[in-house]
Amino acid sequence: MFEDLQEFFSAGFSAYLVHLLANIHGARKISHIRDRPALDEVEGILLPKSTCNEWARIQCFQAKPNDILLCTYPKSGTTWIQEIVDMIQQDGDLQKCQRAPVHYRHLFIEWARPFQPLGVDQADRMPSPRTLKTHLPIQLVPKTFWMKNCKFIYMARNPKDCLVSCFHFQRMNKTLPHPGTWEEYLKIFMAGKVAWGSWFNHVKDWWKAKDTYHVLYLFYEDLKKEPKREIQKIAQFIGKQLDMHNHMVNRANVPLSVMDQSISPFMRKGTVGDWKNHFTVMSYTDLTFTMEL
Repeated sequence: MFEDLQEFFSAGFSAYLVHLLANIHGARKISHIRDRPALDEVEGILLPKSTCNEWARIQCFQAKPNDILLCTYPKSGTTWIQEIVDMIQQDGDLQKCQRAPVHYRHLFIEWARPFQPLGVDQADRMPSPRTLKTHLPIQLVPKTFWMKNCKFIYMARNPKDCLVSCFHFQRMNKTLPHPGTWEEYLKIFMAGKVAWGSWFNHVKDWWKAKDTYHVLYLFYEDLKKEPKREIQKIAQFIGKQLDMHNHMVNRANVPLSVMDQSISPFMRKGTVGDWKNHFTVMSYTDLTFTMEL
């Protein structure tokens, strides 16, 4: 769908951002929810404070040569790509794919929550070959992944849809700070002052790595439009020759104490173009945005 990242960046995002602050419809003041955990920084990147507190242990994680790391910016089809990869690895056997919730099959390496085992500690106990998951920008990925010449599957999503999905997810997810109003969240998202940092830097830096390391770079929109082609591409990359269909499963079993799905389900719509329900173009403002590749 997108020939290169320049086309991806220029697919209308800038044109809409320069005139939306005064033209967003339906945005209402949302009461901030108290007692939500704060973010902290690692090398200038905002991350959940609990992750930052365990950063030394996360960075010391020992990757193995046959590890596969699934990499995305938040709300870019992470669970979808996890299920697809697992189904490929299990030769399309749906029962095997249901052996455990996806977050146990593909451990989240930077996962750190009070009274819960660290993602890296759980990953250490996994048998090889392991498929793991991260939202980390490329510069924060534990160095042993590069030293061991591991494979990486990265999926990028249109920034407009990603922004909308992140906003609704953060409203629902009580383990992250409340996003505030749509207008407030838009500003901090554009500034990169959100968990896991700037979307723009995240997708750009992973794109630059694809010709140097074993990185399969995918686009969410391509997977929606041409699933058979993209799934075959993934299968070939991980050494499988398959032609299969994947099922996306809503994580409705997440406890309400963590995920209030009455506000927004963990996986909302999964559609392309939902941003049109949040962005309205009326007139230009002084807001400008520059992206350098």
